[in-house]
Amino acid sequence: MIKEKILSGELAGGAPITEASLSKLCGISRTPVREALRKLEAELLVIRTDTNRTMIAHWSHDDVIESFELRALLEGRAAYRAAARISDADIERLRVANRRICQAIDKPSVDTDAFLDANHEFHTIFHRAAGSRHIASLLNGLIERPVISRTVHQYSREELRRSYDDHEQIIGSLARGDSIMAETLLRSHIMRAYHAFVESRPDLSQVQEIEREQ
Repeated sequence: MIKEKILSGELAGGAPITEASLSKLCGISRTPVREALRKLEAELLVIRTDTNRTMIAHWSHDDVIESFELRALLEGRAAYRAAARISDADIERLRVANRRICQAIDKPSVDTDAFLDANHEFHTIFHRAAGSRHIASLLNGLIERPVISRTVHQYSREELRRSYDDHEQIIGSLARGDSIMAETLLRSHIMRAYHAFVESRPDLSQVQEIEREQ
């Protein structure tokens, strides 16, 4: 819950926090909050000052783009490996997951929860097919549902269909065993999500605009 509030921007970077305030916010005792803060500190989402005060870490534009670039590299590598290893059964599972994505998009009002569930399943399938525990472990720290959720909410129906089409091309490259194309498509897919995420965060968009002017 605390991580989601940080990633969504509800708990702003630089804001001081205490175990007592977070305990009240989450409606739980301070013991699990203390453990959560330890984990969040290890994930660089929370920092502890020299005076032992706890604050929400401020993520700059560079931090955000680095996170997405790392994800693009890792998911691209996972797709590269998966193309040589993926089974016909997993290819069919990818198609099923993407059909669910299409169904979620085509509802009168886009079913965002169904989209997110099917999207998570889609990516999990080829991560697993890559057969690398190291890549899977590293990706776990980079792919956060609140970040993806915020990105999806920024997409128009047309852009969501573009995401579906991306997936169809990725499936095709994996089915053909084309490692290079699978990696290229995944990297492009993730960086498109990066631009949508930045546009959903006015603070990051402003930083990006300043950097362009400089």
